[in-house]
Amino acid sequence: MRAKVFSLGVLGIMAVLIAPANAQYQMQVYGLWHCYSDACSWTSVPNMTTFDTDNHWIIDRNMDNTFHPSVNVVVLSFVDPVKLMNLTTDSTTVKGIPIGMNSSVVSYFQSHGIRVMMSIGGASFVSHWDKALKANPTQLGINAANAAKQFNVGMEIDYEKSSNPDLADLQKFVSAYRSVIPYDATGNNFAARLTIDLGDGDTYLTALANYATTNWLNTSSPVLDYANAMVASQNTSVSTLESGWQQHVQGWAGNVPPLAPAKLTGSLWVVGNSPIPNCIGPFSSSDQETAFNFASTIPPSGAGTSSGMLGYMFWGGGCQGNGTVCTYPPDTCQVGVGGGATTFNIPTGIFALRQQ
Repeated sequence: MRAKVFSLGVLGIMAVLIAPANAQYQMQVYGLWHCYSDACSWTSVPNMTTFDTDNHWIIDRNMDNTFHPSVNVVVLSFVDPVKLMNLTTDSTTVKGIPIGMNSSVVSYFQSHGIRVMMSIGGASFVSHWDKALKANPTQLGINAANAAKQFNVGMEIDYEKSSNPDLADLQKFVSAYRSVIPYDATGNNFAARLTIDLGDGDTYLTALANYATTNWLNTSSPVLDYANAMVASQNTSVSTLESGWQQHVQGWAGNVPPLAPAKLTGSLWVVGNSPIPNCIGPFSSSDQETAFNFASTIPPSGAGTSSGMLGYMFWGGGCQGNGTVCTYPPDTCQVGVGGGATTFNIPTGIFALRQQ
């Protein structure tokens, strides 16, 4: 029996706070990174009729215009940190934001109860993160916050530097963002949502995981809303994925402290070199179904008080490039991803995330 959607008001928050630590909690984050049609560049303005044809499954999982969305978060990927720091305007960018990430795209998802975020970085922009952090991390943080306010979206830090990440300057970026937009536990301010990608476990991006878990993701004085355990290889088994998520929650002795389950999402492939059950179904064979009991009941192990990870993220919608198929007709994902939204009773709209 699936957990029912709890009240999104004060009573719901109280229920989370007083429930026993081994209870199954409502999955709250069920999101999709979106790469548009050009391998995550967003360098052209979408034709919204075509965009709807390609992505209608995201806003309407029953494909019948009842508009029950397949996910409750879409993360537009990726923003170049150097262009954002410089507020670059050129043929593909306006004030540091790719021209494809425009207000029409944001409204397309938000009007159907889907929270929208933008991801800064990604694997292709590691050197650009380094360059921007060295040049002016405070300005980068201010510009990111102002863009978040302009588009009414959250922001994600995707800084995939595995060796000697520039943590001192990344702290300046985070501090600058929060100086413009404080942390908001209520979920009411979309622009206040600030997250970070960590490795699928603690053995990758270890220094970043240690710093973020210690300084930004604690439950007593949180700075970031949550961390995504990055997607592993598309052929990774569910049991291996779970061991990585478990490592985040338990911590890695001497290297990374424990992370509260309520501050963690686990990431899954939605398509690879061909459509997979996570996308086209059957839902019963999907990783999201197989891992659900683990993800929704994993107990805290030194951080937080409630059991169950915050949810899932899927990589990735649109066309990722690198030989993967696109999530466009006929390979849309309303059966696999949308099936999970139905089965897991995923909430939509504005609500507070579980904090402990």
